[in-house]
Amino acid sequence: MKQSRLMSLVEAVANVLVGYGVAVITQILIFPIFGLQTTLAQNLKMGAVFTVVSIARSFALRRVFEVIRVRMFN
Repeated sequence: MKQSRLMSLVEAVANVLVGYGVAVITQILIFPIFGLQTTLAQNLKMGAVFTVVSIARSFALRRVFEVIRVRMFN
C-alpha cells in the first residue's frame, strides 16, 4: 500500500517535533555532565538550530539517493 501525501507530511512533521524534543531533553540531561550550564531558553534555541541542520541533512541525503536511484535504473 502506498502512503498518501498527507500522511507523508504528518510523518515528517511528527519526526521533526519528536527530534526537537529529544534534542532539548538530551541537552538538558547531558550538558551538566560536561560542565555546561545553559538556560531553558538557550536549550530551546540550540534545539531549533539542531533541528534545522537535521532537516537540511535529511533533505540533502534524500536528493543524493534519488540521483543514485535514477542513474541506476534509467
